[in-house]
Amino acid sequence: MPDLFRSVRYDSLRGKVALITGGASGIGRAVVTAFTAQGAKVAFLDVDEAAAAVTIAACGDNPPLFRRCDLTDIAALRATMSELRATLGPVEVLVNNAGNDDRHLTRDVTPDYFDGRVAVNLRHYLFAVQSVVDDMIAAGGGSIINLGSITWKVGDGDCPIYLACKAAVTGLSRGLAREFGPHGIRVNTVLPGWVMTERQIKLWLTPAGEAEIDRAQCLKTRLQAEDIAAMILFLGSDQSRMCTSQDFIVDGGWV
Repeated sequence: MPDLFRSVRYDSLRGKVALITGGASGIGRAVVTAFTAQGAKVAFLDVDEAAAAVTIAACGDNPPLFRRCDLTDIAALRATMSELRATLGPVEVLVNNAGNDDRHLTRDVTPDYFDGRVAVNLRHYLFAVQSVVDDMIAAGGGSIINLGSITWKVGDGDCPIYLACKAAVTGLSRGLAREFGPHGIRVNTVLPGWVMTERQIKLWLTPAGEAEIDRAQCLKTRLQAEDIAAMILFLGSDQSRMCTSQDFIVDGGWV
């Protein structure tokens, strides 16, 4: 458990049911371990079973439930959400985190690739919300946190569909916040900067990338997955009860 989550306590999260998509690695793993450290009842979805086992082991004496689920298969997502509801109870905090930032150039995009990127990075957000919102309405409230990215604000030039999806996440969050706010449901977007996950370090962090971070960020230290999880914890807790329809940027001062 990171020291950050030992020292910060949100009593309102104890016993709450939290569901995180894409929780087996990276930011998702940090979010899962953060919520379990707060005493929440946590479930997470992913397709990487080996990485999921590492996440579960990192949670100590409050292990989360893991279900393998391809989020691009909406029927499977719905069935998994229904099964988890029967097991844990209604979801009170939903973190839509799963995505894939594979690089691509416009000239190489086919219709099938376009549809696949949207399915991975945007479509399942809405259907996950659809699976939990009736319970949140019945309970008189809940918190939905959608993961965006600063990439669309910066204007990265090597993954245009990913940027389009992450920009759309902000629009989706604002629309959902307006639609469900009368029922006490809060919906926010968290926009991470360049987070030093294992994937990012392995695939894309070059000396030039390090120099760009030092040039662009106000804070010259490196952004960690736990920094994003800390914001998500706050938004899941009752301490953020009047925060909704907002973008919360955690990027070390890049944008």
